[in-house]
Amino acid sequence: MRGLTRAAKRAGEMAFNAGGGAVNWFPGHMAAASRAIRDRLKLADLVIEVRDARIPLSSANEDLQPVLAAKRRILALNKKDLANPNIMNRWLNHFESCKQDCISINAHSSSSVNQLLGLAELKLKEAISKEPTLLIMVVGVPNVGKSALINSIHRIATSRFPVPDKNKRAMVGPLPGVTQDIAGYKIASQPSIYVLDTPGVLVPSIPDMETGLKLALTGAVKDSVVGEERIAKYLLSLLNIRKTPLHWERLVHRRGEVHEETCSHNENDSRDSLRRRRCLNNSDALYVQDLVTEVQRTLCRTCLDYTGNTEEESELESLIDMQLTALRKVFRIPHKPFDETHGPTSKKLLTLFRSGKLGPFILDDLPDEQ
Repeated sequence: MRGLTRAAKRAGEMAFNAGGGAVNWFPGHMAAASRAIRDRLKLADLVIEVRDARIPLSSANEDLQPVLAAKRRILALNKKDLANPNIMNRWLNHFESCKQDCISINAHSSSSVNQLLGLAELKLKEAISKEPTLLIMVVGVPNVGKSALINSIHRIATSRFPVPDKNKRAMVGPLPGVTQDIAGYKIASQPSIYVLDTPGVLVPSIPDMETGLKLALTGAVKDSVVGEERIAKYLLSLLNIRKTPLHWERLVHRRGEVHEETCSHNENDSRDSLRRRRCLNNSDALYVQDLVTEVQRTLCRTCLDYTGNTEEESELESLIDMQLTALRKVFRIPHKPFDETHGPTSKKLLTLFRSGKLGPFILDDLPDEQ
């Protein structure tokens, strides 16, 4: 595992990153938001810090960790459906060993969010005797699912405490020392517990290129800031370093068998239409699963055919360029003369990764395995 960690760090330092120029990760207004959140945190009796389950450490804000750790806090590792479940369990054990409440969630699942709210109410029991009204605040870096979580909480709150106007937010208060109106969603009574309706946006801590690229790969940093091709090359470097494409070798051997089986089958039998469409040719529509399988097969085949030493950075970059060229054909992107860039190919590859179609991944390494 330590070898993988060193190799992953190398992926963040490869020449295609330096060649892309310096990156201004976040605009100035994000820093202002970071300063403002400290004042809002003072109002919260409990903080739900949402992180991306694929990058449990990289999606944190290190500068605010002392402030967050001083409060009642739950780490909610969202998008668990996109993360490797076996490694996810080890991350949960890690945070438990650090005496930090942590739960993996899918913000779009009511049952998952209900489990989170149950844990939050349990954590607040110690404060119940002190305050008649308790506030929960949701915070997190961009694109970790804060808004999706709050929308799910809104639906749950509405089912628990119906209001005439379902679009109207509950007003929280009065609160000592607070003059402005604060809106939230009521999730419990006796005492009243509200989840503030507006999440706090944290600025990610980006100490190095590797962390920045992980955030870009998972969507916390806009693609335009880093460049889609740069992010796609980082993704392919990680996959190749971890030997992930070799896990798809069975698809290379299955291709001939599936082709022969499906093409010889009775084409008038509508029940076999799904298998028939696997007989790919230039006139067939590429369905999503067919496309994913072909992408995985192509990445594996290029790895198996490549004779260079991928321990050498220049050789690994050559393999990545070969893979992007091969994927252009898979995605049916026309080649333009004198254009050696891979922008459209990169965009389609990133879409498949971010939607979980290429499989579940966790990009961060556990601290005790580095």
